[in-house]
Amino acid sequence: MKALVFPGQGSQFVGMGKELYDSRKDIKDLMEYANEILGFDILSLMFNGTDADLKKTEVTQPSIFIHSVAALKAINGLGAEMVAGHSLGEFSALVANGVLSFDDGLKLVSERAKAMQEACDANPSSMAAILGLEDAKVEEICAQISGIVVPANYNCPGQLVISGETSAVEEACVKLKEAGAKRALLLPVNGAFHSPLMQPAQEKLAAAIEKTKFRKATIPVYQNITTTAVINPEEIKQNLIAQLTGPVKWTQSVQNMIKDGASNFVEVGPGKTLQGLIKKIDASVDVASAI
Repeated sequence: MKALVFPGQGSQFVGMGKELYDSRKDIKDLMEYANEILGFDILSLMFNGTDADLKKTEVTQPSIFIHSVAALKAINGLGAEMVAGHSLGEFSALVANGVLSFDDGLKLVSERAKAMQEACDANPSSMAAILGLEDAKVEEICAQISGIVVPANYNCPGQLVISGETSAVEEACVKLKEAGAKRALLLPVNGAFHSPLMQPAQEKLAAAIEKTKFRKATIPVYQNITTTAVINPEEIKQNLIAQLTGPVKWTQSVQNMIKDGASNFVEVGPGKTLQGLIKKIDASVDVASAI
């Protein structure tokens, strides 16, 4: 079975989407429509901006979403039987399985990005990548730290990202190294994504989601929070809202997709990050880029 997977924040690069834009008129029209929806020229930032421009959350997230949906249009779905997205990528996945329209998806992504940036600005917080330690040990040590620090991204076996108050993340990094982690690296982000510190953003996203039409899925989406196949639009809504303060269980989602028959994963969007993670989760499956 074929699965489409969609990347999240961090996969952006200067020039992203330009080849897609130049490849077909219908894709060009779709991408130009994004400028209208957002009310500013995001394509000029994608094609000709700087790394600093693209690292701004309110630019990064819509840019990756636009690129992913344009790439999806280029391959016409490839006859996929299931979809999943890493964090932000879940919105692209919901366009792929018919739950969201392009314009509704982009509006939600833009709202989400702005709300997350506001939450970041309100609290000094950060994230760190922990390499070479079992998930259970990371969970145990985070629970012992005073202050907010939680597992945020279960990316693949031996790679887990933690998130929370800067002082608590730094303390956890010291203790995790002492416990045997090969590396504990603070990430160049200015906020604690997928932690309780995103609660104000979650409330704003929930209000926007409740006003948006969600259709029944044509194929299942394996959501970050539940890790299992979902097609009911009300469930999908609640899982999207919960995702903002809860962990991205990518390892578990991919394992469940494979258990349910996925053997061929196609990454739709910028970069190849998810292909690398999936190979580390299960080396027996095929992985490829959509374009």
